[in-house]
Amino acid sequence: MALAIEARDLKVVLGGREILHGITFEAPVGKVTGLLGPSGCGKTTLMRCVVGVQQISSGGMDVLGQPAGSPVLRHLVGYVTQNPSIYSDLTVRDNVRYFAAVHGTSPAAADRALADVALADRADQMVRTLSGGQRARASLACALLSAPELLVLDEPTVGLDPVLRQDLWVRFHALAEAGTTLFVSSHVMDEAGRCDRLLMMRDGHLIADETPGALRAATGTEDLEEAFLCLIRRSELGEPLPQNPTPAPR
Repeated sequence: MALAIEARDLKVVLGGREILHGITFEAPVGKVTGLLGPSGCGKTTLMRCVVGVQQISSGGMDVLGQPAGSPVLRHLVGYVTQNPSIYSDLTVRDNVRYFAAVHGTSPAAADRALADVALADRADQMVRTLSGGQRARASLACALLSAPELLVLDEPTVGLDPVLRQDLWVRFHALAEAGTTLFVSSHVMDEAGRCDRLLMMRDGHLIADETPGALRAATGTEDLEEAFLCLIRRSELGEPLPQNPTPAPR
């Protein structure tokens, strides 16, 4: 399978308001696809579609060759939300070992996952006493335990210091090199250059689907934040935007 995610004219309407306006894109297997855009542009709604917890109004989405939300995908897709989904009344280690048991993974693997997200020194700390960034890392450790084929991460580096952000991106690319597909959202444009492919959104519309290099070439700037602003200016002037000139590999 060459594609991990395939969306076709995807539309989502909530409360009578259209949130996603005919989104079409492909995310290749074993790559880091970044979903970039300002807060409120529809990134989380799109990610919820990918993991099958958002009702789609029209269009379609396949994930790992199955319709999004299919029961077979439950053990193939890992999802880390913006709000950490771990137990606040347990220690960090107890949380991760609990999820290890759920996935049939050893306690040793749980401890390795904690080390991977730089939380080994917090293993005996109650989750409720952690900072927001530490809770996010604990959630990521739990998600890694299932060894998913697709890992969906909703702004996983928000609130983290630059050194830890760098360490996590190294980990993300190591996972991709081992065959895991990552779908990562962010509103921080300096993370765009760390992705193999970029989807840029604004107001529920997809305004770019490119590699970082191709996006730089199309906009004539090395600064990806300026490239994003250039695309916005073009759209406001009614000028044509890049239309997938660099297709995802099949």
